[in-house]
Amino acid sequence: MRSALAAIVLSAMLMPLSQSPLTSLTYDGGSGPGRGHRIVLIAGDEEYRSEESLPMLARLLAERHGFTTTVLFSVDPDGTINPNNQASLSDSAPIERADLIVMALRFRHWPEEAMLRFARRINAGVPIVALRTSTHAFNGFPGDSPWASWNYNNAGGFGRRVLGETWVNHWGKHKIEATRGVVEPGAASSPLLRGVTDLFGDTDVYEAYPPADATILVRGLVLKTLDHGAEPADYRKARSTDKQEQGINDPPMPIVWTRVNRNADAATTNRVFVSTLGAATDFQNEGLRRLIVNAVYWGLNLDVPARADVQLPAGYAPSAYGFDGFRKGITIADLRR
Repeated sequence: MRSALAAIVLSAMLMPLSQSPLTSLTYDGGSGPGRGHRIVLIAGDEEYRSEESLPMLARLLAERHGFTTTVLFSVDPDGTINPNNQASLSDSAPIERADLIVMALRFRHWPEEAMLRFARRINAGVPIVALRTSTHAFNGFPGDSPWASWNYNNAGGFGRRVLGETWVNHWGKHKIEATRGVVEPGAASSPLLRGVTDLFGDTDVYEAYPPADATILVRGLVLKTLDHGAEPADYRKARSTDKQEQGINDPPMPIVWTRVNRNADAATTNRVFVSTLGAATDFQNEGLRRLIVNAVYWGLNLDVPARADVQLPAGYAPSAYGFDGFRKGITIADLRR
């Protein structure tokens, strides 16, 4: 009787824990140069399947390089992952311990606590690796909000102020013309490009004009089709900035750059790396995976490997990008299975 009663009590004590939804996905780092460093990866875009690509990157960085990685998501109240929930961040607490942040965000307007934690970490000088739509990471804060200046369309918001650019336009034709990376003259010796070859993405080139204090590493040739071997496109297009026409690849738009962001209110700086490539399907490209792994090393002032191990974790089969194309009914716990 006593043992049966003890079992019932123990079951009752454990039940709330087993029913609590998992709010983040963590991979403990093993041996490797990244050991002891915490990386927080924040997935939150409606179109480019960051809820698939960032868990893959987190596993790669932990299993191959020793970093401890935590992935955060946009979720519904029942715990299912929903990238369309722009006001959601599953668990902002890990941001406070991040040594580096990888962000793949679009039009987020998180609750006050999450915004405060994120802003404090930026002001503390944490390095940033920003992918694709992160140039327009935040939107939807009302004019009287303390975060209104972070909206992408408020003088460029967080994107232009911190990363060096906001949303401008699709430069290549969306879902029609792919991107081939071309190394900027003089940038080939950058440690960020070690071992990076054949950079390609099936997403289009963004129109982008990084500031004078940015270092452009790679420009993106607009291709005629989505095929890897397609020829460069050869038509003319008007720039959004001054409405003047130029050849679509004359010159190609920047797609990878770095800069140092200076936080005026905190007297700190962030090492910032930006790639406007970054859909889940883009990460099938070995060159892009190696570039992002290199960016993590660079951001943390670690020696960048000559040829970083970027073997894809087993089972990575990304969904095609597109609005409302995410896998429905998936919880963070499901990603552990």
